Amino acid sequence: MKNTIAERIFDFLKDYPPFNLISKETLLEVSKRIEIQYFEKDQIIFNQNDTPHEHFYIIYEGAVRLYRFIDNEKHNLDICDEGDLFGLRPLIMQENYLMGAAANEETILYGIPISLFNGIILNYPKVSQFLIASFATNTRDPFSDKHKGKLFANVSSIQKIENSFAETQSAKYSKNPITCSIETSIKEASMIMTKHIINSIIVAKDYIPIGIITDKDIRTKIGTGIFSIFDPVSKIMSSPVVTFPEKITVAEAQIALLKHKVSHICITKDGTDKSELVGILAEHDLNILQTNNPMFLVREIKYAQDAETLKHIRTKASELTKGYLEQEIPIYFITKVITEINIAITKRIIRLAIKELGQDPPVAYAWLAMGSQGRSEQLLMTDQDNALVFENVDEDSYLQVKEYFLKFATLITQKLHIVGFEYCPANIMASNPKWCLSLKEWKEQFKDWVKHPTSDKILLSIIFFDFEYIFGDKELYNQMSESVFKYISKKQTFLGFLSKATLDNPPPLGFFKQFLVEQDGENKDHFDIKSRAIRPLVDAARIFSLHHSLKVNNTIARYEKLMEVESQNKDLFESCANAFKILLQFRTLQGLTNNDSGKFVDINNLSKSDRLKLKSCFKPIKNIQDSLKLRFNVSQIP
Repeated sequence: MKNTIAERIFDFLKDYPPFNLISKETLLEVSKRIEIQYFEKDQIIFNQNDTPHEHFYIIYEGAVRLYRFIDNEKHNLDICDEGDLFGLRPLIMQENYLMGAAANEETILYGIPISLFNGIILNYPKVSQFLIASFATNTRDPFSDKHKGKLFANVSSIQKIENSFAETQSAKYSKNPITCSIETSIKEASMIMTKHIINSIIVAKDYIPIGIITDKDIRTKIGTGIFSIFDPVSKIMSSPVVTFPEKITVAEAQIALLKHKVSHICITKDGTDKSELVGILAEHDLNILQTNNPMFLVREIKYAQDAETLKHIRTKASELTKGYLEQEIPIYFITKVITEINIAITKRIIRLAIKELGQDPPVAYAWLAMGSQGRSEQLLMTDQDNALVFENVDEDSYLQVKEYFLKFATLITQKLHIVGFEYCPANIMASNPKWCLSLKEWKEQFKDWVKHPTSDKILLSIIFFDFEYIFGDKELYNQMSESVFKYISKKQTFLGFLSKATLDNPPPLGFFKQFLVEQDGENKDHFDIKSRAIRPLVDAARIFSLHHSLKVNNTIARYEKLMEVESQNKDLFESCANAFKILLQFRTLQGLTNNDSGKFVDINNLSKSDRLKLKSCFKPIKNIQDSLKLRFNVSQIP
């Protein structure tokens, strides 16, 4: 005889996580053991500090109010509705309840036996991850030692992933590197390379690597007659060498080869060029399929002759990003790879622009990126944000020099637009005369923004203080960066104005944890994940980094550095870094799926688990904003 009540319960549960992760047979057994409970409005389900029940609960009909007493004052924390889980503490922690629960209206609950579910958790790891994450979003103190690491347990992309080449697979390298001394002649070194059938040789002293010679050096420096084969190797070697420790992963090797634009990495005992050489890793040693190899794309970029070709390559980079996300490769690794590809594209465009103008730049300059590219977080084809600084010139030549660079910058922004990077709606681009300035003008600009922080200047500071060097004379960039920290160190109250500006942005959730969505316009009823969730974390990381004069732009790297300099707040900064990783991955997936910037999320089309995933990121946002208020006395700012 059929158990119709159990079947009705089954039909309800199968649409909600984590029950949708369980096999049909197992879920039917669970449904037979469920206890149905009815509560009238305001009736207590359990009190704060009550001993654990034998069930945890899912709401079938109605709503449940969660609350806490703090200093004898009652605080409503959340309203749970249909399909929401609550009362998970005895399942996870084996402790008394830290909050109370009462029916907010007439309510029917399904009580799931904890003894039954413990066995299911062991057989279904994803169910365990979901329940821990759901519990963590209602944890009293998600940053305490007891709960450390559980808040984001539902997202595997921020953990080390087993069998992921990006995180755990060690790169294979030659453990018998061939060396020569610095006095060796180029001819002798070439003969050694020929004898051992190798394409590089390490120049070393007492097994400490000093430099490296490759086949390319011999072709370009000897074959062209620039140097003689009887010259010592010191004449043509590349020095210092790029070094890494013995446990280098494929991911680290990929990034190092891209970043330093080398074909070989020296492996040493402690990873520095001051310790003993133990191996050599060549580009071909990575043995990665070209379709999954960013170095292949960078090579294509190097030889591209027009923006249309670069557009095609950048499309491949988007496919690479999508593939990485599908493999659950950590978002921090993905940002590093795509950043190097974006930089390579920008550099190639700059070189093409110089060639098209037919005239070299009249003075030294540096091309700068702002916004997400400046922070190495531009995974999607978002708007351009860039600027240009050129060296100081006398008044007589200023107009002529600026005219060149404006023409130059316009050509670059046009080509970036062809590639797919839209023009900035606010015209924050180097083609705008306001953002194509001499070093002296930039310094004066920064000084004025810090000294007279009007709302417009604060907004510009938020954009421009994430500037990053891309191409040209790096010393100009360094001097600009030094000026920012110098002015802020003399006027720390400026950080209070920056904090107030970021705190004026409404929080992600309303009082009862309802997503705050757009009220009108084309994105009505959509959640702005960029402005309401990602930007507060980015802004907070920037402000704290400026406070400590940390010369780091990337948001994750900023939080990691802050964990070092403020060890007493390590848990807070770590939670912010993890939340940012989740949100950035979420936005990137949305953008790739919908072929847009991923900024606006249709909350109504999200699964229950995706809603939970987003909500799990919002506590760190509130906590870091509370910290900003206290640290920079925001309440004292008019």
